[in-house]
Amino acid sequence: MSPEDTVYVIDDDPAMRDSLEFLLESAGFSVTLFESAPVFLEKLPAIKFGCVVSDIRMPGINGMDLLRELKTKRADLPIIIMTGHGDIPLAVEAIKLGALDFLEKPFEDERLIGAIHTAFKQGEDSAKTKNMASDLAARVAGLSQRERQVMNGLVAGLSNKLIARDYDISPRTIEVYRANVMTKMQARSLSELVRLALRAGILDG
Repeated sequence: MSPEDTVYVIDDDPAMRDSLEFLLESAGFSVTLFESAPVFLEKLPAIKFGCVVSDIRMPGINGMDLLRELKTKRADLPIIIMTGHGDIPLAVEAIKLGALDFLEKPFEDERLIGAIHTAFKQGEDSAKTKNMASDLAARVAGLSQRERQVMNGLVAGLSNKLIARDYDISPRTIEVYRANVMTKMQARSLSELVRLALRAGILDG
């Protein structure tokens, strides 16, 4: 766990906010408290990545409305919903709206801490996936039109000679383009190039 792991607690009950602040800071998290969803949403543009822990029943904007707002504005923030007895149907609906988990009050401390750890782990995995996809898209964008054509031929299983015939250029020139493709795509082998093409959506699985 990083000391940068921040939990945003949203609850209109001061006693609950204080209790959660003590628990989560004791567990090593950085904690920021909000007494309502509107106050949190007002600060949202300046908020860095973190896990949101919100009550489901609050005056004004409730936990369900908050989920809808986050889904529109900041889908990358994982949210855990706290629910009272009898709110289970609402909590299930919250999961459908994108909540990572819901905890029925009163809940065990370790259950909440475990859910938050899961939220941060999923957030890290999602960020890595996005970064990898962005990097791969940049590699593909760096190819010239001819290099892209040669790559398409390579991942389709065509030989240099066949690719050369398709574009009416010499096999030796295809070798040059092929070397450029391997370098720009950072592929050490043809099999790796095929895997990269699959991930980039160039080649259907």
